[in-house]
Amino acid sequence: MTNPNLTTGSIWRLHHGGQEIGQLTVTGADMPWTHAEVETLPGFEEFRPPLRGARAGCRRGGLGAGRRLLTQIRSALTMTFPDGSPVAEFMLHIHDDGTAGGRWHDEPFDAVNQ
Repeated sequence: MTNPNLTTGSIWRLHHGGQEIGQLTVTGADMPWTHAEVETLPGFEEFRPPLRGARAGCRRGGLGAGRRLLTQIRSALTMTFPDGSPVAEFMLHIHDDGTAGGRWHDEPFDAVNQ
């Protein structure tokens, strides 16, 4: 059975506070990764640097640097599934070409790793 949240064309939404700042249109999935086209909305630009840097931070500065950026992102942003329900946990990397790659889980990652 295919997960409807991963159907090509489905739209996930990125929020800061009560404001929608981005839409992620699914282009494919290679579990556990989801790939999407990014449409930025007002309020997105202040988060572009950490969203771009999380992946690079893991590569350059090791896992600790990447985790710090991911913690910064998760403390400021929330994401919703196409049906509007909240995504409990996510990692998201925005690429220079307007695409994104990410992972999600229906429980906080800390709970999964215990």
